[in-house]
Amino acid sequence: QVQLVESGGGLVQHGGSLRLSCAASGSIFIINHMGMGWYRQAPGKQRELVAEITSGGRTNYADSVKGRFTISRDNAKNTVYLQMNSLNPEDTAVYYCNARMGPVNYWGQGTQVTVSS
Repeated sequence: QVQLVESGGGLVQHGGSLRLSCAASGSIFIINHMGMGWYRQAPGKQRELVAEITSGGRTNYADSVKGRFTISRDNAKNTVYLQMNSLNPEDTAVYYCNARMGPVNYWGQGTQVTVSS
């Protein structure tokens, strides 16, 4: 079993930055071999992938955040980060951390990010 706890959300002005963190606990061996990702869900919209990183460090980003967001992971701390720069109101959403291995998925409880115009 893996538990994920997000932190770092909040209210920020247009053009500002935030860094989200996702701390994983449970089976460390499994965590270090899992792909990790950040998803977001805005009101009235479906949950969408923001960024993901494989156990080997390969990354993938949604087109809407390329060049602005950076995902990284620290396996020694069992933590994945999402650095978000140049935020705009369209980035407002609840951000969820995800860990997956094959068909198994784990989700955090989410952290709210609100970008004011």
